[in-house]
Amino acid sequence: MLYFFARYLEQTFAPPGFGVFQYVWFRSAAAAITALLISFIVGPRIIQALKRNQIGEQAKTELASTGNHVNKAGTPTMGGLIVLTALLLPTILWANILNPYIVLIVLITAWLGGVGFLDDYLKVIKKFKKGLIGRYKIVGQVGIGLILGGSIFFFPEWFGAGFSKVNTLTTIPFAKNINLDFGWLYLPMVIFVVTATSNAVNLTDGLDGLAIGTVSISALALALICYVSGNAKFANYLSIIHLRGSDELTIFCAALIGAGLGFMWFNAFPAQVFMGDTGSLALGGAIGGLCILVKKELLLPILGGIFFAETLSVILQVTYFRYTKRKYGEGRRLFKMAPLHHHFEKSGWHESKIVARFYIIAVLLAIITLATFKIR
Repeated sequence: MLYFFARYLEQTFAPPGFGVFQYVWFRSAAAAITALLISFIVGPRIIQALKRNQIGEQAKTELASTGNHVNKAGTPTMGGLIVLTALLLPTILWANILNPYIVLIVLITAWLGGVGFLDDYLKVIKKFKKGLIGRYKIVGQVGIGLILGGSIFFFPEWFGAGFSKVNTLTTIPFAKNINLDFGWLYLPMVIFVVTATSNAVNLTDGLDGLAIGTVSISALALALICYVSGNAKFANYLSIIHLRGSDELTIFCAALIGAGLGFMWFNAFPAQVFMGDTGSLALGGAIGGLCILVKKELLLPILGGIFFAETLSVILQVTYFRYTKRKYGEGRRLFKMAPLHHHFEKSGWHESKIVARFYIIAVLLAIITLATFKIR
């Protein structure tokens, strides 16, 4: 909204300095700072409201003897409301809200935030042990996947001239001037990516600061990718798909970084608040949505390597347990506990050490992701 107001003032009164509002880099910086400030302002208020209404984390009996988890029962959850407020408000304020990329990424984030909020509400407030029934959660994830994929597949003209030639393409890592065309498989692919990434970040959200930190690192890399994808010169230089208008997503990524840093202030060990499914599903969907919108879906296993490893550890654990139970009559485990971060906790690592080392890995994976544009 500020973007349109500033453009109106510039065109009507031509005040000096207002031309800076047309630059994505300026509005991205402004969005990041605004998001950080909003986090600091609304964070304590939301935490106090959650405490006042006794909206706290339930005790996890399987982790009672591990690390500091016994002391986490009662810690306010649904803190994803802080992240979503600090992310969406600056995006709406500083971005071009008529840009199709911005419309879709805001819709994805808000939609999955709503699904996560409903899950947390049923689990924490209504005391339904499993929260939102799994199939209903999947319906919500598939629904937004259909909207995103359908918009790109059936209405490419919305994104501008020439988009219909690239709407089902994706960049192949380490391959120069070679793109993969999903064709009619594009819709199932989008649904899978949105569902998988939202669930993967949800699984990663098990230690203080782990999910929000790794998401913020991924958002930093994606900010650069969104910017070069929307810039014709950079896209041509790097031999990637040029998507006119996609650089506006840089503002969303910047707001995500600011909101992430702001939330980490309260979520770092020992956490004052947890994001809950309200935050984790929304942020996971946002990361997946960004990769889909800038045609970098195949980079997700690299950029989101932490999320991928956490999810894979759960799949392997469940599969191996079921296999050994059928074969030997009793289930056996590959890991001491899944997701992966709990395996390291059971191995005696302090959660702060696990989080710090996962951050280091996430930074390395982000660097490798960016390097794929030149190492080919």
